[in-house]
Amino acid sequence: MAGTASSSSAGTSSNIMLAIFEKKTTQIDLYRPLRNFIAFNYSERDAQNLEDDLQTLKDYRSDLERQSDPSPTARRDLLQSYFKALCLVETRFPISPDKDHVNTITFVWYDAFKQKQKASQQNIHLEKAAVLFNLGAVYSQIGLSFDRATVEGRRQASHAFIAAAGAFAFLRDNASTKASIGSSTTVDVSVECVGMLERLMLAQAQECVFENTIAKGSTPGVCAKISRQVGLYYEEALAALNAPPLNQHFDKAWIAHVQLKAAFFLAEACYRYSLELHEKENIAEEIARLRSGINALTEAKKSTKGAAPQLLDAINKLEANLNRNLERAVKENDRVYLMRVPNPSTLPPLPAFSMVKSMAMNEVLDASKEKMFSSLIPDSSAKALSRYTEMVDDIIRTQAEKLQQASELTRVRLKEMDLPESILALEGNSSLPTDLKEDVEAVQISGGPIGLEAELQQLRDLRRVNSEMLVQIEELLQKEAREDSQFRSQFGTRWTRPQSSTLTKNIQDRLNRFAGNLKQAADSDARIERSVKDHSALMSILDHRPVESALPTLARPIMSLDANEDAILGTLKQSLRQLENLGAQRAGLEDMLKEMKRKDDILPKLMTSTGSYEDLFRKEISKYDNICEEISRNIEAQEQLLLQIQGQNNEFSVIFNLEDYKASRERCYKQIQAAVAKYREIKENINEGLKFYVTLQDAITNVKQQCSDFVMTRNIQCREMMEDVQRQMAGLSFQDSKNSAGGYNNSYPSVGPHAQRSQSPQSDVRPPQSYYQPPHEQPPVSGYAQPHLQPHPQPHPMYSSPQQPPPSYHSPPAPAPGTSPYPPHPQAPQPPSTNHEYGQPAYPGWQGPYYNAHVPQPGAIPRPPYTIPNQYPPHQQGGYYKQQ
Repeated sequence: MAGTASSSSAGTSSNIMLAIFEKKTTQIDLYRPLRNFIAFNYSERDAQNLEDDLQTLKDYRSDLERQSDPSPTARRDLLQSYFKALCLVETRFPISPDKDHVNTITFVWYDAFKQKQKASQQNIHLEKAAVLFNLGAVYSQIGLSFDRATVEGRRQASHAFIAAAGAFAFLRDNASTKASIGSSTTVDVSVECVGMLERLMLAQAQECVFENTIAKGSTPGVCAKISRQVGLYYEEALAALNAPPLNQHFDKAWIAHVQLKAAFFLAEACYRYSLELHEKENIAEEIARLRSGINALTEAKKSTKGAAPQLLDAINKLEANLNRNLERAVKENDRVYLMRVPNPSTLPPLPAFSMVKSMAMNEVLDASKEKMFSSLIPDSSAKALSRYTEMVDDIIRTQAEKLQQASELTRVRLKEMDLPESILALEGNSSLPTDLKEDVEAVQISGGPIGLEAELQQLRDLRRVNSEMLVQIEELLQKEAREDSQFRSQFGTRWTRPQSSTLTKNIQDRLNRFAGNLKQAADSDARIERSVKDHSALMSILDHRPVESALPTLARPIMSLDANEDAILGTLKQSLRQLENLGAQRAGLEDMLKEMKRKDDILPKLMTSTGSYEDLFRKEISKYDNICEEISRNIEAQEQLLLQIQGQNNEFSVIFNLEDYKASRERCYKQIQAAVAKYREIKENINEGLKFYVTLQDAITNVKQQCSDFVMTRNIQCREMMEDVQRQMAGLSFQDSKNSAGGYNNSYPSVGPHAQRSQSPQSDVRPPQSYYQPPHEQPPVSGYAQPHLQPHPQPHPMYSSPQQPPPSYHSPPAPAPGTSPYPPHPQAPQPPSTNHEYGQPAYPGWQGPYYNAHVPQPGAIPRPPYTIPNQYPPHQQGGYYKQQ
């Protein structure tokens, strides 16, 4: 019937546990009847294609009959695989006495506890129930096989007993009822028996946990709770054993074992709990608990026939401990505490805590992923199943539409009544519309109005840097012109090279345009700053964090005639909660519909049905009637509740002056929208200005480099001409000097776009070297190094003194309203080719793209560390050039 085992334990537990023996069966041939059914109802070809599946099924059954597996784990795997195969057989082969079904198979199984009793049925339900019973039995044998003298062994044994409990629970919920139908059944697979076995396996699993708890040295209170739960599981199993039909089915030894275990762990819990009471000096309850434990053991020992000696020894040891502690506690109470000892029957139940629960076997025994017989579906069943599925889908679709329409109606009606927003506003929890809130969050992420000043400062810094660069270029050209004029005055007609003003006309024109651009940009910057200042009050609302704090609040009335505003508000809130509950109920009903459809598999019934499919359909479809009625009741209740809320909201609106609040809130919304629009406009203008200044800076930097090259070349020419003039004045090589002077007249460079490359005439005199050299080859010229930008340079007179404006710089007129105050972005020129002399066009104009790959020459001013921030998302209104 059952196996027992014991071993030494770290605690006081008896450590005597039970394992269930498997049910036995007779030999049966599944291969031939199933193959004949396939060949007759489908085709011989289908039967041949399914030979492997049929042979696998035959092997499973043969191995099950032999019961010769070397280990319980191998037996467990066989039972699981065979059960999955039976699930697949059930949906494809109708096994019954019917002449059109598989009627030559009869399953015979013997009772596991009364082996002379057997069940014989021509359906697969008995086979599935027996396999599940044996799976639980094998799990119990696996649990008994571990060494429970060790912590790890007890942990593994507990897991095995939990799995056994899961197998018996799965049998009780899915197969016991079907297998017990008819006259030929056995008690062992009944709902009552497998329920008792589940409780027994959980008791043994919890007992293993208790033993480990003792071994770990847990507190007496924890040990008492776990021990009490062990006793409760045994008590539940004992109650089932003492009730029909099990009271006449099991041996006395079984009942005695379970009864002693229940009493033992009740007494163990009393003993552990009394230790905790003694620490707390609660002597009176300690005495009562000890007496309660002794009474339980005394009563259980009256029925010890067939009990294991080890269990009786453990009970005697525990009883001795209880008596010893009771004697000590009584003496202490009589001498010291003098407390009144309560009657044990008046004590509250001991606390219990379960550490185990039955394993869920659905995934372990799920056959949906198995491929056996996957190609075999009866044609009539498939068509009938498709028709039934369409009927179910129509019901699901109709009811789902009703639920969605009800939810949408609720949303629209609440929106019309401004609920629950108005109540939230009264509680200080106002909110913005979603799109407006997203706009405000985007503004705050980009820095918000408070961050505009830093960006305006960037505009000022970039404008200052560009102005300083123009001043430096002008100073560089003026210095070179003064030096040229001095030498021309000194040497007179002998100084034959072209004047600086004839060579720098083009570059002066560019500088004039740059200055005009900066003047126009400064005006635009001023308008932006004025716009920021003028609209700072408007945009300040965007700096509120959260922005909802700037919204108006719905205030309570200052005076009330009947002071019933709290009651009205309370009833409205309660109605809204009821409406919310109805919505949650609808969501649950929709999920329930989908779950019912998912579980609604009538294929086995279709394959075994002998009557009309229409009768079966009506019967099966009727299970959706209850949920459809619940949906209708839900929608009707919602309609009534919405009417009730409408009346309550009208009262609420009047008392709390809701219309004025709505108007104030709408004005605030419009203010926020206007602030967002103005911020975007200013932000885009600032970004456009930053881009303009960076582009202009690149263009000025290129021109500055050209001027530096021009001045360097002129310095080289100056030295060479001074040498020639000095030789001429000394009377040396007059003819050579004349030719040399003529060569200079043709080779002095021009920085204009129309300068022509001159040809040096051949002469006996050494021709001058090329006046333009790559920067890395040019010799350093003392006194002509480029000036560096200073943090705060002195302003040049041409930009700072109103008495001395630069005569060649002309500011363009103010732009017309609605036009761009900034000039188009100047484009950086292409750098001069390295194989040209300086007399060739080196700066043909702004024809190249912005951000040319310009490599600054040595000594060139470094690029200021200003970058353009990421632009704000594009706005539909005007850009940087728009009149502020």
